[in-house]
Amino acid sequence: MEPTSHPGDILRETREAISEVLGKSLETMTVEKTVMGLFFTGIKLNSGEGGLCFTPIKSIPDAVCCPSSARVMPASGRLEGRKATRFLDEMFSGNPLKRTMGIALLNALSAECWKRKPPETYRISAGVDALEDMMLPEEGFVVVVGALAPAIKALKQRGKPFGILELDPSTLRADELEFLVPPEKAPGAVSRADLLVITGTTLINDTLEGLLEWRKPGAEIIVVGPTASMIPDAFFRRGVSILGGIRVTDADRVLSIIAEAGSGYHFFGKGADRVTISRLQETRRG
Repeated sequence: MEPTSHPGDILRETREAISEVLGKSLETMTVEKTVMGLFFTGIKLNSGEGGLCFTPIKSIPDAVCCPSSARVMPASGRLEGRKATRFLDEMFSGNPLKRTMGIALLNALSAECWKRKPPETYRISAGVDALEDMMLPEEGFVVVVGALAPAIKALKQRGKPFGILELDPSTLRADELEFLVPPEKAPGAVSRADLLVITGTTLINDTLEGLLEWRKPGAEIIVVGPTASMIPDAFFRRGVSILGGIRVTDADRVLSIIAEAGSGYHFFGKGADRVTISRLQETRRG
């Protein structure tokens, strides 16, 4: 069967959805501040809205000395004041850091869209952690994509078989390695999962669309993390049930925290709040 989407399509479609809401004003929007922290990259728009994306440090192995680092991010020192559309245009250049900044910008622009045009077909629930709120099937098979500690901990306590897809096994605990699914067996594991819990960082490495192509019909799918904090239409069209992300409430404070190597533990409740995004017609369980 031919795939119905290609890597990067979710980001492209999200940009289009944002353009429809913001119209010509998108062309005049600029980026006031950028921070590329150890764990997260953040952007603040000139409108005051902010957005985050996971910083993919391991995807830039060449950045080990000044000359190679300069090649990875040649525009450093000249990003503030740039048009937002320029960041979006460079998102598919093949540079992982430009992709990261583009995603952070999509999240900030999504917040701007929600401010101007509140959602009509989906609900944004503030203060709700999608992983803490999720209902695990008693007997169904679950696959976790990424080292999502809260989900993995809950599944270990459930005491039933499950699978973990993770490119870097060193991020898992010793007692979690038995659940690790080899890459060649990933399609089979995903296609029999009743629940898929996927890290938003799959947007960075272009694997999310492929994972969603493998899904079992009727499976519940949760995509989580600050990276996946954007207009959800493109996700929902591909079977995603819930996005669990964040909403930046104080961009300056959050950017200051991540500039000091801060993570979610440092900025939740201090400039950013957890949110879940779900379809209006779906009734929350639990």
